[in-house]
Amino acid sequence: MTETETNAYDVVVLGAGPVGENVADRARAAGLTTAVVESELVGGECSYWACMPSKALLRPVIARADARRVPGLSQSVRGPLDAAAVLAHRDYYTSHWKDDGQVGWLDSIGADLYRGHGRLAGPRTVTVTGPDGAEHVLTARHAVAVCTGSRASLPKLPGLHEVRPWTSREATSSRSVPGRLIVVGGGVVATEMATVWQALGSQVTMLVRGKGLLPRMEPFAGELIAEALTEAGTDVRTGTSVESVTREGIVVSVTDKGDRIEADEILFATGRAPRTDDIGLETIGMEPGSWLPVDDSLRVAGHDWLYAVGDVNQRALLTHQGKYQARVAGAAIAARATGESLLAQPWGAHAATADHAAVPQVVFTDPEAAAVGLSLAEAEQAGHRVKAVDVDLSTVAGAGLYADGYKGRARMVVDVEAEILRGVTLVGPGVGELIHSATIAVAGEVPVSRLWHAVPSYPTISEVWLRLLEAYRDA
Repeated sequence: MTETETNAYDVVVLGAGPVGENVADRARAAGLTTAVVESELVGGECSYWACMPSKALLRPVIARADARRVPGLSQSVRGPLDAAAVLAHRDYYTSHWKDDGQVGWLDSIGADLYRGHGRLAGPRTVTVTGPDGAEHVLTARHAVAVCTGSRASLPKLPGLHEVRPWTSREATSSRSVPGRLIVVGGGVVATEMATVWQALGSQVTMLVRGKGLLPRMEPFAGELIAEALTEAGTDVRTGTSVESVTREGIVVSVTDKGDRIEADEILFATGRAPRTDDIGLETIGMEPGSWLPVDDSLRVAGHDWLYAVGDVNQRALLTHQGKYQARVAGAAIAARATGESLLAQPWGAHAATADHAAVPQVVFTDPEAAAVGLSLAEAEQAGHRVKAVDVDLSTVAGAGLYADGYKGRARMVVDVEAEILRGVTLVGPGVGELIHSATIAVAGEVPVSRLWHAVPSYPTISEVWLRLLEAYRDA
Protein backbone atom coordinates (compact mmCIF):
# COMPACT_ATOMS: atom_id res chain seq x y z
CA MET A 1 0.00 0.00 0.00
CA THR A 2 1.48 3.35 -1.03
CA GLU A 3 1.57 6.43 1.17
CA THR A 4 -0.49 9.46 0.12
CA GLU A 5 0.67 12.99 0.92
CA THR A 6 -1.53 16.08 0.60
CA ASN A 7 -0.18 19.60 0.01
CA ALA A 8 -1.90 22.90 -0.71
CA TYR A 9 -0.59 25.58 -3.08
CA ASP A 10 -1.91 28.77 -4.61
CA VAL A 11 -1.15 27.48 -8.12
CA VAL A 12 -0.54 23.98 -9.49
CA VAL A 13 1.03 23.70 -12.95
CA LEU A 14 0.70 20.49 -14.98
CA GLY A 15 3.68 20.29 -17.29
CA ALA A 16 7.19 21.72 -16.92
CA GLY A 17 7.97 22.70 -20.48
CA PRO A 18 8.72 26.32 -21.41
CA VAL A 19 5.04 27.18 -20.99
CA GLY A 20 4.65 25.62 -17.56
CA GLU A 21 7.95 27.12 -16.45
CA ASN A 22 6.80 30.60 -17.42
CA VAL A 23 3.44 30.23 -15.67
CA ALA A 24 5.31 29.11 -12.55
CA ASP A 25 7.74 32.02 -12.85
CA ARG A 26 4.97 34.62 -13.12
CA ALA A 27 3.04 33.05 -10.26
CA ARG A 28 6.09 33.02 -8.01
CA ALA A 29 6.97 36.60 -8.97
CA ALA A 30 3.51 37.57 -7.72
CA GLY A 31 4.21 35.85 -4.40
CA LEU A 32 1.97 32.82 -5.04
CA THR A 33 3.07 29.39 -3.81
CA THR A 34 3.47 27.12 -6.82
CA ALA A 35 3.84 23.41 -7.54
CA VAL A 36 4.97 22.08 -10.92
CA VAL A 37 4.23 18.51 -12.04
CA GLU A 38 6.30 16.80 -14.76
CA SER A 39 6.23 13.20 -15.99
CA GLU A 40 9.30 13.45 -18.24
CA LEU A 41 12.12 16.03 -18.38
CA VAL A 42 11.84 19.51 -16.94
CA GLY A 43 12.15 21.77 -19.97
CA GLY A 44 9.66 19.80 -22.04
CA GLU A 45 9.32 19.04 -25.74
CA CYS A 46 11.00 22.23 -26.96
CA SER A 47 14.21 21.71 -25.00
CA TYR A 48 14.81 18.06 -25.84
CA TRP A 49 12.83 16.99 -28.93
CA ALA A 50 11.74 20.09 -30.85
CA CYS A 51 12.98 23.70 -31.02
CA MET A 52 16.44 23.32 -29.54
CA PRO A 53 17.63 20.06 -31.14
CA SER A 54 16.08 20.85 -34.50
CA LYS A 55 17.68 24.28 -34.69
CA ALA A 56 21.02 22.89 -33.47
CA LEU A 57 20.85 20.40 -36.35
CA LEU A 58 19.79 23.04 -38.86
CA ARG A 59 22.33 25.72 -37.97
CA PRO A 60 25.37 23.99 -39.57
CA VAL A 61 23.25 23.15 -42.61
CA ILE A 62 22.17 26.77 -43.11
CA ALA A 63 25.63 28.18 -42.35
CA ARG A 64 27.20 25.94 -45.01
CA ALA A 65 24.51 26.86 -47.53
CA ASP A 66 25.10 30.57 -46.88
CA ALA A 67 28.88 30.15 -47.12
CA ARG A 68 28.55 28.38 -50.46
CA ARG A 69 26.94 31.53 -51.84
CA VAL A 70 29.77 33.88 -50.80
CA PRO A 71 32.62 34.55 -53.29
CA GLY A 72 36.03 33.72 -51.87
CA LEU A 73 34.53 31.26 -49.40
CA SER A 74 32.34 29.00 -51.50
CA GLN A 75 35.15 26.73 -52.71
CA SER A 76 36.26 26.08 -49.14
CA VAL A 77 32.96 24.56 -48.05
CA ARG A 78 32.18 22.17 -50.88
CA GLY A 79 32.76 19.06 -48.83
CA PRO A 80 30.20 17.15 -46.77
CA LEU A 81 29.17 18.14 -43.28
CA ASP A 82 30.80 16.32 -40.37
CA ALA A 83 27.68 14.43 -39.31
CA ALA A 84 29.18 13.23 -36.02
CA ALA A 85 30.09 16.81 -35.07
CA VAL A 86 26.61 18.07 -36.00
CA LEU A 87 24.96 15.38 -33.88
CA ALA A 88 27.32 16.16 -30.99
CA HIS A 89 26.38 19.85 -31.32
CA ARG A 90 22.72 18.79 -31.09
CA ASP A 91 23.45 16.69 -27.99
CA TYR A 92 25.10 19.66 -26.29
CA TYR A 93 22.04 21.84 -26.82
CA THR A 94 19.76 19.18 -25.37
CA SER A 95 22.04 18.89 -22.32
CA HIS A 96 22.40 15.25 -23.34
CA TRP A 97 18.74 14.79 -22.40
CA LYS A 98 19.40 15.61 -18.75
CA ASP A 99 17.37 18.27 -16.97
CA ASP A 100 19.61 19.19 -14.01
CA GLY A 101 19.94 22.80 -15.18
CA GLN A 102 16.20 23.25 -15.63
CA VAL A 103 15.50 21.68 -12.23
CA GLY A 104 17.99 24.10 -10.69
CA TRP A 105 16.17 27.01 -12.28
CA LEU A 106 12.83 25.88 -10.84
CA ASP A 107 14.49 25.63 -7.44
CA SER A 108 15.87 29.16 -7.84
CA ILE A 109 12.40 30.69 -8.24
CA GLY A 110 11.02 28.76 -5.29
CA ALA A 111 8.64 26.43 -7.16
CA ASP A 112 8.20 22.87 -5.86
CA LEU A 113 8.72 20.11 -8.42
CA TYR A 114 6.74 16.87 -8.30
CA ARG A 115 7.97 14.20 -10.69
CA GLY A 116 5.39 11.75 -11.89
CA HIS A 117 2.10 11.47 -13.74
CA GLY A 118 -0.34 14.21 -12.78
CA ARG A 119 -4.11 13.92 -13.16
CA LEU A 120 -6.99 16.14 -12.22
CA ALA A 121 -9.11 14.60 -9.48
CA GLY A 122 -11.96 17.07 -9.47
CA PRO A 123 -11.98 20.85 -9.11
CA ARG A 124 -8.70 22.40 -7.90
CA THR A 125 -7.19 19.00 -7.16
CA VAL A 126 -4.31 17.16 -8.84
CA THR A 127 -3.00 13.71 -7.92
CA VAL A 128 0.60 12.86 -8.77
CA THR A 129 1.78 9.27 -8.96
CA GLY A 130 5.55 9.26 -8.63
CA PRO A 131 8.03 6.85 -10.23
CA ASP A 132 8.17 4.97 -6.92
CA GLY A 133 4.39 4.61 -6.74
CA ALA A 134 4.00 7.21 -4.02
CA GLU A 135 0.96 9.43 -4.45
CA HIS A 136 0.75 13.14 -3.76
CA VAL A 137 -2.51 15.06 -3.68
CA LEU A 138 -2.07 18.72 -4.56
CA THR A 139 -4.85 21.22 -3.97
CA ALA A 140 -4.90 24.65 -5.61
CA ARG A 141 -6.33 27.64 -3.78
CA HIS A 142 -6.50 29.78 -6.91
CA ALA A 143 -5.60 27.99 -10.15
CA VAL A 144 -4.56 24.82 -11.93
CA ALA A 145 -2.76 25.50 -15.22
CA VAL A 146 -2.71 22.68 -17.77
CA CYS A 147 0.50 23.08 -19.79
CA THR A 148 0.89 19.51 -21.06
CA GLY A 149 1.47 20.49 -24.69
CA SER A 150 0.95 18.32 -27.74
CA ARG A 151 2.30 15.12 -29.24
CA ALA A 152 2.80 13.85 -32.75
CA SER A 153 -0.37 12.55 -34.37
CA LEU A 154 0.00 9.42 -36.50
CA PRO A 155 -2.43 8.40 -39.24
CA LYS A 156 -4.54 5.28 -38.89
CA LEU A 157 -2.61 2.99 -41.23
CA PRO A 158 -2.80 -0.78 -40.64
CA GLY A 159 0.35 -2.13 -39.02
CA LEU A 160 1.94 1.29 -38.61
CA HIS A 161 3.01 0.62 -35.01
CA GLU A 162 5.01 -2.44 -36.07
CA VAL A 163 6.91 -0.34 -38.60
CA ARG A 164 8.42 1.71 -35.73
CA PRO A 165 7.99 5.03 -37.54
CA TRP A 166 9.83 8.18 -36.60
CA THR A 167 7.89 11.11 -35.22
CA SER A 168 9.40 14.53 -34.60
CA ARG A 169 11.05 13.11 -31.46
CA GLU A 170 13.02 10.43 -33.27
CA ALA A 171 13.82 12.79 -36.14
CA THR A 172 15.50 15.28 -33.80
CA SER A 173 17.22 12.75 -31.53
CA SER A 174 18.49 10.06 -33.93
CA ARG A 175 22.03 8.91 -33.13
CA SER A 176 22.84 8.11 -36.76
CA VAL A 177 22.09 9.28 -40.29
CA PRO A 178 19.76 6.95 -42.21
CA GLY A 179 20.88 6.15 -45.73
CA ARG A 180 17.35 6.68 -47.05
CA LEU A 181 14.53 8.54 -45.33
CA ILE A 182 10.88 8.90 -46.29
CA VAL A 183 9.18 12.01 -44.89
CA VAL A 184 5.38 11.95 -44.91
CA GLY A 185 3.98 15.47 -44.64
CA GLY A 186 4.61 18.94 -45.98
CA GLY A 187 4.49 21.23 -42.98
CA VAL A 188 7.15 22.80 -40.79
CA VAL A 189 8.50 19.61 -39.19
CA ALA A 190 8.55 17.81 -42.54
CA THR A 191 10.41 20.55 -44.41
CA GLU A 192 12.92 21.24 -41.64
CA MET A 193 13.75 17.58 -41.07
CA ALA A 194 14.00 16.93 -44.81
CA THR A 195 16.48 19.83 -44.96
CA VAL A 196 18.55 18.41 -42.08
CA TRP A 197 18.81 14.79 -43.09
CA GLN A 198 19.31 15.46 -46.81
CA ALA A 199 22.23 17.74 -45.89
CA LEU A 200 23.67 15.14 -43.50
CA GLY A 201 23.74 12.49 -46.20
CA SER A 202 20.31 10.83 -46.37
CA GLN A 203 18.47 10.36 -49.62
CA VAL A 204 15.14 11.93 -48.71
CA THR A 205 11.78 11.34 -50.36
CA MET A 206 8.93 13.62 -49.32
CA LEU A 207 5.37 12.41 -49.70
CA VAL A 208 2.98 15.36 -49.47
CA ARG A 209 -0.76 14.82 -49.59
CA GLY A 210 -1.59 18.38 -50.60
CA LYS A 211 -0.61 20.50 -53.57
CA GLY A 212 2.53 21.93 -52.00
CA LEU A 213 4.65 22.54 -48.93
CA LEU A 214 3.81 24.82 -45.99
CA PRO A 215 0.09 25.07 -46.81
CA ARG A 216 -0.57 27.60 -44.02
CA MET A 217 1.78 30.16 -45.54
CA GLU A 218 1.55 32.12 -48.77
CA PRO A 219 1.81 29.66 -51.70
CA PHE A 220 5.13 31.10 -52.92
CA ALA A 221 6.80 30.08 -49.63
CA GLY A 222 6.20 26.40 -50.23
CA GLU A 223 7.12 26.74 -53.89
CA LEU A 224 10.52 28.28 -53.20
CA ILE A 225 11.36 25.76 -50.49
CA ALA A 226 10.26 22.82 -52.65
CA GLU A 227 12.49 24.14 -55.43
CA ALA A 228 15.47 24.39 -53.07
CA LEU A 229 14.90 20.94 -51.57
CA THR A 230 14.71 19.46 -55.06
CA GLU A 231 17.97 21.19 -56.03
CA ALA A 232 19.56 19.69 -52.91
CA GLY A 233 18.58 16.19 -54.05
CA THR A 234 15.30 15.60 -52.23
CA ASP A 235 12.55 13.85 -54.17
CA VAL A 236 9.47 15.98 -53.43
CA ARG A 237 6.19 14.33 -54.44
CA THR A 238 2.92 16.22 -54.00
CA GLY A 239 -0.65 14.98 -54.30
CA THR A 240 0.35 11.63 -52.82
CA SER A 241 -1.62 9.19 -50.71
CA VAL A 242 0.22 6.65 -48.56
CA GLU A 243 -1.78 3.45 -48.92
CA SER A 244 0.32 1.07 -46.84
CA VAL A 245 3.54 0.87 -44.83
CA THR A 246 5.52 -2.26 -44.01
CA ARG A 247 8.93 -3.10 -42.58
CA GLU A 248 10.94 -6.17 -43.50
CA GLY A 249 14.12 -6.29 -41.45
CA ILE A 250 15.72 -2.86 -41.73
CA VAL A 251 13.82 -1.83 -44.87
CA VAL A 252 10.64 0.25 -44.71
CA SER A 253 8.36 0.11 -47.73
CA VAL A 254 5.58 2.52 -48.66
CA THR A 255 2.98 2.09 -51.34
CA ASP A 256 1.95 5.36 -52.96
CA LYS A 257 -0.59 5.14 -55.77
CA GLY A 258 0.80 1.75 -56.69
CA ASP A 259 4.45 2.84 -56.53
CA ARG A 260 6.69 1.13 -53.99
CA ILE A 261 9.25 3.30 -52.18
CA GLU A 262 11.88 1.83 -49.88
CA ALA A 263 13.92 3.47 -47.13
CA ASP A 264 15.73 2.80 -43.90
CA GLU A 265 13.47 5.03 -41.81
CA ILE A 266 10.15 6.79 -42.24
CA LEU A 267 9.10 10.02 -40.54
CA PHE A 268 5.44 10.89 -40.15
CA ALA A 269 5.07 14.65 -39.72
CA THR A 270 1.32 14.69 -40.09
CA GLY A 271 0.06 16.95 -37.33
CA ARG A 272 -0.23 17.28 -33.56
CA ALA A 273 -2.71 16.12 -30.93
CA PRO A 274 -3.23 17.49 -27.41
CA ARG A 275 -1.66 15.63 -24.51
CA THR A 276 -4.89 15.57 -22.54
CA ASP A 277 -5.97 11.94 -22.93
CA ASP A 278 -4.92 10.89 -19.41
CA ILE A 279 -4.97 14.00 -17.23
CA GLY A 280 -8.33 13.43 -15.55
CA LEU A 281 -10.51 15.72 -17.66
CA GLU A 282 -13.44 13.37 -17.11
CA THR A 283 -13.41 14.25 -13.39
CA ILE A 284 -14.47 17.81 -14.24
CA GLY A 285 -16.94 16.95 -16.98
CA MET A 286 -14.62 17.39 -19.96
CA GLU A 287 -13.65 15.02 -22.77
CA PRO A 288 -10.29 13.23 -22.39
CA GLY A 289 -8.01 13.81 -25.35
CA SER A 290 -9.67 17.07 -26.36
CA TRP A 291 -8.20 20.49 -27.03
CA LEU A 292 -9.06 22.95 -24.27
CA PRO A 293 -10.66 26.17 -25.58
CA VAL A 294 -9.92 29.26 -23.54
CA ASP A 295 -10.66 32.98 -23.38
CA ASP A 296 -7.96 35.60 -23.90
CA SER A 297 -6.84 35.27 -20.27
CA LEU A 298 -6.27 31.55 -20.99
CA ARG A 299 -9.06 30.46 -18.63
CA VAL A 300 -11.21 27.46 -19.59
CA ALA A 301 -14.89 28.29 -19.96
CA GLY A 302 -17.06 27.06 -17.09
CA HIS A 303 -14.11 26.53 -14.73
CA ASP A 304 -12.99 29.74 -13.04
CA TRP A 305 -9.93 27.99 -11.52
CA LEU A 306 -8.71 26.16 -14.65
CA TYR A 307 -6.29 27.55 -17.23
CA ALA A 308 -4.99 25.87 -20.40
CA VAL A 309 -1.80 27.40 -21.75
CA GLY A 310 0.32 26.66 -24.83
CA ASP A 311 -0.27 23.99 -27.46
CA VAL A 312 -3.02 22.37 -25.41
CA ASN A 313 -5.49 25.17 -26.24
CA GLN A 314 -4.77 24.98 -30.03
CA ARG A 315 -4.58 28.76 -30.44
CA ALA A 316 -1.02 28.80 -31.82
CA LEU A 317 1.19 25.70 -31.58
CA LEU A 318 4.48 27.56 -31.24
CA THR A 319 6.82 27.76 -28.26
CA HIS A 320 7.13 31.54 -28.34
CA GLN A 321 3.35 31.95 -28.41
CA GLY A 322 3.00 29.49 -25.55
CA LYS A 323 5.50 31.46 -23.47
CA TYR A 324 3.64 34.65 -24.32
CA GLN A 325 0.38 33.03 -23.22
CA ALA A 326 2.09 31.88 -20.02
CA ARG A 327 3.01 35.44 -19.13
CA VAL A 328 -0.58 36.50 -19.76
CA ALA A 329 -2.00 33.60 -17.74
CA GLY A 330 0.39 34.29 -14.87
CA ALA A 331 -0.68 37.94 -14.78
CA ALA A 332 -4.37 36.99 -14.90
CA ILE A 333 -4.02 34.37 -12.14
CA ALA A 334 -2.14 36.81 -9.92
CA ALA A 335 -4.69 39.58 -10.50
CA ARG A 336 -7.63 37.33 -9.71
CA ALA A 337 -5.87 35.88 -6.67
CA THR A 338 -5.42 39.34 -5.19
CA GLY A 339 -8.79 40.69 -6.27
CA GLU A 340 -7.21 43.16 -8.66
CA SER A 341 -9.11 44.13 -11.78
CA LEU A 342 -7.67 42.63 -14.94
CA LEU A 343 -8.15 46.03 -16.57
CA ALA A 344 -5.55 47.42 -14.15
CA GLN A 345 -2.83 45.16 -15.52
CA PRO A 346 -0.15 47.06 -17.48
CA TRP A 347 0.24 46.83 -21.25
CA GLY A 348 -2.85 44.66 -21.67
CA ALA A 349 -0.96 41.87 -19.88
CA HIS A 350 -4.17 39.99 -19.12
CA ALA A 351 -5.15 39.27 -22.73
CA ALA A 352 -3.37 37.14 -25.34
CA THR A 353 -4.49 39.32 -28.23
CA ALA A 354 -1.49 38.45 -30.41
CA ASP A 355 -2.92 34.95 -30.86
CA HIS A 356 -5.63 36.38 -33.11
CA ALA A 357 -3.76 38.47 -35.65
CA ALA A 358 -0.04 38.80 -34.97
CA VAL A 359 1.47 35.31 -34.62
CA PRO A 360 5.03 35.17 -36.03
CA GLN A 361 6.75 32.02 -37.25
CA VAL A 362 10.06 31.12 -38.84
CA VAL A 363 10.69 27.91 -40.80
CA PHE A 364 14.43 27.25 -40.63
CA THR A 365 14.88 25.67 -44.03
CA ASP A 366 17.18 26.85 -46.84
CA PRO A 367 15.84 29.34 -47.78
CA GLU A 368 14.13 30.40 -44.59
CA ALA A 369 10.44 31.27 -44.58
CA ALA A 370 9.04 33.74 -42.07
CA ALA A 371 5.56 35.12 -41.66
CA VAL A 372 3.43 37.10 -39.25
CA GLY A 373 -0.27 37.86 -39.21
CA LEU A 374 -2.63 36.86 -42.00
CA SER A 375 -1.89 35.58 -45.47
CA LEU A 376 -3.72 37.20 -48.37
CA ALA A 377 -6.27 34.39 -48.45
CA GLU A 378 -6.81 34.50 -44.68
CA ALA A 379 -7.27 38.27 -44.69
CA GLU A 380 -9.85 38.04 -47.46
CA GLN A 381 -11.67 35.20 -45.68
CA ALA A 382 -11.75 37.34 -42.53
CA GLY A 383 -13.62 40.04 -44.48
CA HIS A 384 -10.84 42.62 -44.71
CA ARG A 385 -10.50 44.68 -47.88
CA VAL A 386 -6.84 44.13 -48.61
CA LYS A 387 -4.19 44.51 -51.26
CA ALA A 388 -1.05 42.36 -51.49
CA VAL A 389 2.21 43.77 -52.85
CA ASP A 390 5.22 41.60 -53.65
CA VAL A 391 8.91 42.34 -54.04
CA ASP A 392 11.61 40.09 -55.48
CA LEU A 393 14.24 40.12 -52.74
CA SER A 394 17.04 39.72 -55.25
CA THR A 395 16.41 43.35 -56.30
CA VAL A 396 17.39 44.62 -52.83
CA ALA A 397 21.05 45.67 -52.66
CA GLY A 398 21.67 44.00 -49.32
CA ALA A 399 20.48 40.65 -50.64
CA GLY A 400 23.12 40.55 -53.37
CA LEU A 401 25.81 41.33 -50.81
CA TYR A 402 24.46 38.63 -48.48
CA ALA A 403 24.73 35.93 -51.13
CA ASP A 404 25.47 35.48 -54.80
CA GLY A 405 22.37 34.39 -56.66
CA TYR A 406 20.12 35.35 -53.76
CA LYS A 407 16.58 34.04 -54.29
CA GLY A 408 13.66 35.29 -52.26
CA ARG A 409 10.35 37.03 -52.18
CA ALA A 410 8.47 39.31 -49.80
CA ARG A 411 4.76 40.03 -49.53
CA MET A 412 2.96 42.72 -47.55
CA VAL A 413 -0.82 42.43 -47.08
CA VAL A 414 -2.29 45.90 -46.52
CA ASP A 415 -5.75 46.72 -45.23
CA VAL A 416 -6.70 49.45 -47.69
CA GLU A 417 -9.39 50.88 -45.42
CA ALA A 418 -7.47 51.00 -42.12
CA GLU A 419 -4.12 51.58 -43.93
CA ILE A 420 -2.33 49.08 -41.67
CA LEU A 421 -0.58 45.78 -42.32
CA ARG A 422 -2.55 42.59 -41.84
CA GLY A 423 0.32 40.27 -42.66
CA VAL A 424 3.87 39.94 -43.97
CA THR A 425 5.63 36.92 -45.49
CA LEU A 426 9.33 36.72 -46.31
CA VAL A 427 11.22 33.89 -48.00
CA GLY A 428 14.97 33.91 -48.51
CA PRO A 429 18.29 33.31 -46.75
CA GLY A 430 18.47 35.11 -43.42
CA VAL A 431 14.90 36.45 -43.39
CA GLY A 432 14.18 34.95 -39.98
CA GLU A 433 16.03 37.89 -38.46
CA LEU A 434 13.73 40.33 -40.29
CA ILE A 435 10.41 39.02 -39.05
CA HIS A 436 10.34 40.88 -35.74
CA SER A 437 10.19 44.25 -37.48
CA ALA A 438 7.16 42.94 -39.37
CA THR A 439 5.68 41.63 -36.12
CA ILE A 440 5.95 45.07 -34.53
CA ALA A 441 4.27 46.66 -37.56
CA VAL A 442 1.40 44.14 -37.52
CA ALA A 443 0.90 43.88 -33.75
CA GLY A 444 1.26 47.63 -33.30
CA GLU A 445 -1.08 48.39 -36.21
CA VAL A 446 1.45 50.95 -37.39
CA PRO A 447 -0.12 53.13 -40.12
CA VAL A 448 1.49 52.80 -43.53
CA SER A 449 2.05 56.56 -43.47
CA ARG A 450 4.31 56.15 -40.41
CA LEU A 451 6.20 53.17 -41.83
CA TRP A 452 7.63 55.51 -44.46
CA HIS A 453 9.55 57.15 -41.62
CA ALA A 454 11.04 53.87 -40.34
CA VAL A 455 14.13 54.19 -42.53
CA PRO A 456 15.93 50.87 -43.26
CA SER A 457 19.71 50.86 -43.08
CA TYR A 458 21.58 50.60 -46.38
CA PRO A 459 22.78 48.19 -47.65
CA THR A 460 20.86 45.55 -45.70
CA ILE A 461 18.14 43.11 -46.66
CA SER A 462 15.78 45.15 -44.47
CA GLU A 463 15.64 47.67 -47.32
CA VAL A 464 12.90 45.40 -48.60
CA TRP A 465 10.58 47.46 -46.37
CA LEU A 466 11.19 50.52 -48.54
CA ARG A 467 10.62 48.51 -51.70
CA LEU A 468 7.35 47.08 -50.35
CA LEU A 469 6.08 50.54 -49.44
CA GLU A 470 7.02 51.84 -52.89
CA ALA A 471 5.23 48.91 -54.51
CA TYR A 472 2.11 49.67 -52.46
CA ARG A 473 2.26 53.37 -53.33
CA ASP A 474 2.60 52.63 -57.03
CA ALA A 475 0.04 49.81 -57.16
